[in-house]
Amino acid sequence: MFETLKNAFKIKEIREKILWTLFFLLLYRIGCNIPVPGVGTGLFSGGMENSTYLNIMSMMSGGSLSRGTWFAMGIGPYINASIIIQLLTVAIPALERLSKLGEEGQKKISAYTRIGALILAIVQSIGIIVSNGSLLTADDNASGAAFLNALAGQQWLGYILLVVIYSSGTLATVFIGERITEKGVSNGISLLIFIGILATAGISFIEMIGTSFFGGGDLNAFWKLIAYIVAIVLVFGLIVFVELSERKIPVQYAKMIKGRKQYGGQSTVIPIKVNSNGVMPLIFAFSLLSFPELIITMFWSQTEFAGWWQTYMGSDSILYMIFLVVLIFAFAFFYSSIQFNPDDISKTIQQNGGFIPGYRPGKPTAIYLKQIQTRITLFGALFLAFVALVPAVLFKIIDPGTPAVFSATGMLIAVSVALEFNNALESQIMMKNYKGFLK
Repeated sequence: MFETLKNAFKIKEIREKILWTLFFLLLYRIGCNIPVPGVGTGLFSGGMENSTYLNIMSMMSGGSLSRGTWFAMGIGPYINASIIIQLLTVAIPALERLSKLGEEGQKKISAYTRIGALILAIVQSIGIIVSNGSLLTADDNASGAAFLNALAGQQWLGYILLVVIYSSGTLATVFIGERITEKGVSNGISLLIFIGILATAGISFIEMIGTSFFGGGDLNAFWKLIAYIVAIVLVFGLIVFVELSERKIPVQYAKMIKGRKQYGGQSTVIPIKVNSNGVMPLIFAFSLLSFPELIITMFWSQTEFAGWWQTYMGSDSILYMIFLVVLIFAFAFFYSSIQFNPDDISKTIQQNGGFIPGYRPGKPTAIYLKQIQTRITLFGALFLAFVALVPAVLFKIIDPGTPAVFSATGMLIAVSVALEFNNALESQIMMKNYKGFLK
């Protein structure tokens, strides 16, 4: 990857794109540290200790949610809106037709996604403000008390203003992400999540290093740091290995002779990634399991039911892990069926005069591709379930107070985005080299 960056900086156009990307990422990190009136730094962190969903949101926003800054909602509402629109595209024929209209259709779907992101940002900001309302009005929250007193007792005006500020932060984040996609390198939304995870991981590592070397000579803290580094390297190595693995299905095209020319006769492959679904099944499963927890935190945080839910359905419970694995498998097969259609691929191969060696064109080829898809999806789901549970348990054994950044979701997103960024750079370098050759 470092060699790719070195080669990219030698080309003026790509160098400008990289600089634009760094500029917009800097703007995003500045927004993540802009304070909000009435919300003290770290005010919301106390209400997030037992919430898996809020911890993941805070991780992806670089800790902005725990600090209550302008970009506290981060890109989370936009991601959820994208998932919802993607599912509705399969369920609603009108949206499916719209998705096939090319660039104009994609523009309309993007507009619907932004509207959905705004609605979800408003709902989530209301939920977080309502669930932390007691913290905003607490006597020890000097900034919040002064802010609300300035409104002459009209607290609801302050809450509305906070909802507007946080919702506008989400729209500003989406705007920055789209500008990165337009003027920079790779997908801007993915890079914002990536930089948020890196920021959270960096802060956590600095705290761990400080505890290990400046915490009064505690040898246990030092060995915990070493164990963390070894475990993270092993887990990252496993993720990279699986992410780069793929099954190649050979395809042979028949020879056709027209006049004195010969057409076809080439051999090619259909590459199918082992984990073609990426991190999406994990995000779906975590979001679905965490949604009831978010509702309970908003409206019944002090009830016995909330305590029961946290005991038997909390992120450390056996039931939670069982449901998580079941949902990962369900979403993995569902998402795979959307992305890969064996019948369409078989028909395309047949129409172009191709065949898979050992299988007749048409239905036998479709059945074979379906079998391959099922096996690969099963292995990918097993891998996601393994990564979702085993590293979390391993890190908890090393230290029960493990930050959310050292989770399966964070690691998978970091690896996926880094590989995507590297591939985007290599593609642009190759494109420039081809243009230079043609000139």
